[in-house]
Amino acid sequence: MVEQSTTGRATGSGVGEGPSQGSLHRTLDWRGAFWVAAGVPPLVLFSIGGIAGVAGKAAFVVWMLSMCMGFLQSFTYAEMAGMFGNKSGGASVYGATAWLRYSKLIAPLSVWCNWFAWSPVLSLGCAIAAGYILNSLFPIPLASSQPVMDWVAANIGSYTAQTQSVIDYLTANPGTALDAAIQTVAQSDGVAALTPAFRTWEALALKIPGLGTLHFNATFVIGVILMLIIFAIQHRGISSTAKAQRVMAIIVLVPLLLVGLVPLLNGSINTMNVTGIVPPSAAYAATDGFWNVGGWTLFLGAMYIAAWSTYGFETAVCYTAEFKNPETDTFKAIFYSGLLCIVFFFLIPFAFQGVLGHEGMLAPGIVDGTGVGAALAGLVSGGAVITQILVILMILALFLAIMTAMAGSSRTLYQGSRDGWLPRYLGHVNEHGAPTNAMWTDLAFNVFLLALASDATGYFYVLAISNVGYLTFNFMNLNAGWIHRIDSPHLKRPWKAPTFLIGLNTCLAFVNAMFLGAGAKVWGYTGALWSGLIFASFILPVFWYRHYYQDKGHFPREAMEDLGLSDHGDLGPRRAGILPYLALIAGMSVVLFSNWFFQLPS
Repeated sequence: MVEQSTTGRATGSGVGEGPSQGSLHRTLDWRGAFWVAAGVPPLVLFSIGGIAGVAGKAAFVVWMLSMCMGFLQSFTYAEMAGMFGNKSGGASVYGATAWLRYSKLIAPLSVWCNWFAWSPVLSLGCAIAAGYILNSLFPIPLASSQPVMDWVAANIGSYTAQTQSVIDYLTANPGTALDAAIQTVAQSDGVAALTPAFRTWEALALKIPGLGTLHFNATFVIGVILMLIIFAIQHRGISSTAKAQRVMAIIVLVPLLLVGLVPLLNGSINTMNVTGIVPPSAAYAATDGFWNVGGWTLFLGAMYIAAWSTYGFETAVCYTAEFKNPETDTFKAIFYSGLLCIVFFFLIPFAFQGVLGHEGMLAPGIVDGTGVGAALAGLVSGGAVITQILVILMILALFLAIMTAMAGSSRTLYQGSRDGWLPRYLGHVNEHGAPTNAMWTDLAFNVFLLALASDATGYFYVLAISNVGYLTFNFMNLNAGWIHRIDSPHLKRPWKAPTFLIGLNTCLAFVNAMFLGAGAKVWGYTGALWSGLIFASFILPVFWYRHYYQDKGHFPREAMEDLGLSDHGDLGPRRAGILPYLALIAGMSVVLFSNWFFQLPS
């Protein structure tokens, strides 16, 4: 089959355009996009422990509510995607066009924030996958294991009441008998002595004031290797990516589905674990709290992070410009991807909580993600062999999620370049139809984030601030639905959402703004909201460089043609008047009020 270009028209070098750089290829149908988006369900495994830690017994409710909101919101995105069959990059790109008439500076914020939200999946996923690989190849021995006991037996004679580590232990644990202290210290030293050196190796730790510490350690090295493997797969284009993800999705999602179903069928669910829905007394506390301001703050913080996963299937419409038939494929892709996510985001959190209970969900391996594979085996009463199989499946699941993120985020960068928001070099496409310059940029950015996320503390910091971008994107694009209805009634809509859903989703935009204001600080970083907003502001110099330096104040011709406008700066009438500005002011007010009103339990 002859591959068609994205636009169906020449990409010459008119005003605001660079030389032709190739085009994406229309080789994908909705089923291919469905398989590419199939990397979203495994995202539940990224933060299932963290959400349980802040939501307590209400954790599974958080997942269900968040998924329902994401599914409803997708109908607004589906309508906008159908309007722009020549664009890739997802809802952020389609939504940015609605804001263009009202501010050149506001419009690219949507694109930038969506990229910043999706891109870190590469680094976060690779960090967790690296943890699994380290646990498999370079395990830390248990204190009760035979090698550790043998080491203790051979060395315990060197420990006395005058040994400094014993003195320190007794000081920290008054009342402990001397023999017990010596045994505990010796076991700890035995574990350290028998831990493979590569596991604790670190070439460099670089502290960046106001940001965090970059760790160039074993996790970083393995994570970079995984990123390069994924890059090599996607370098062959979206068609090859979809084929690879279809295979991995079938291998991963079928067992994951069974893990969610088995506890329901064999009676393993303890009803006490899923009743008495209350938040914890404090984040990561095993005791029940109350539905007061502090409790609601924790709940909203959980909703804040859950949105990062449950809303993610909107990536199914990132590939509109690569669909063979965008008029029909866009809606089918996002609708069926949403149904798939409903199944997994309902089943998996419910099964985890129903079997493990609130306290079980607080285990360190569940919170940081590295012990989720073993927990999955426990849900189906699997032994050592089943555990190893599920650990391998976990790594494949993470690969699936990472590939979805790279495919979507790189196309956001690509289309941002084609539409005049981001530097021209990002618009390059190779002979396979892959946006390679955007992919290399994604890779470089995530190598940096991987160094930041190579310990558990940095992991949740990256997650918290990246989600500031995601909910900012969400707010702007749910409002873009009604702005398009008013300003662009002339544009063809192959699939049109019911008007009441456009209205409902506008309301949900403000609900998400509340999550943003209240929830960002729940994750241990009081300045996460402001750090995320500062990063969002970086689009201003980037856009200034592209628009005013590279393009001399004009937008690319094809970007204007997609809106049915001229390429001479005439953006058409602002039929919505001051309403978009009022929506922005109202949204900002909700964020600031929520940030002030909702406070963590004292």
